[in-house]
Amino acid sequence: MQPRILSATTIINDKVVNLRNENLGYIDELMIDRNSGRIAYAVLSFGGFPGTRDKLFAVPWEALKVDSENKQIILDIDPETLKAAPGFDQNNWPDMTTPEWHSSIHAYYGFEPYWEKNSVSSRQVA
Repeated sequence: MQPRILSATTIINDKVVNLRNENLGYIDELMIDRNSGRIAYAVLSFGGFPGTRDKLFAVPWEALKVDSENKQIILDIDPETLKAAPGFDQNNWPDMTTPEWHSSIHAYYGFEPYWEKNSVSSRQVA
């Protein structure tokens, strides 16, 4: 099967919804692992409109499903769980270079870090 490829700019500002189609925010950034070239995290802005950056969350890419047909991203989480997630603001990003940070983010969303296992980095819906 041929790969289906999207540009990063195609995904930036895409709406993020959960399985109940509740709006969770928008994709603000994609964070690339320099060692592997993989997308490591999507930075999700929660609340407001695209580009407003109310509160930001780094979500492991494995936790997201791309719904290209509806031009949205699916994150299977309820809004209250997302509100309680480790977040940050536009001017105070976490130190994403520490192993502890990576482990805590993956653990919160219930995913084993991809560099600790052999798996596919994204899942396609539609």
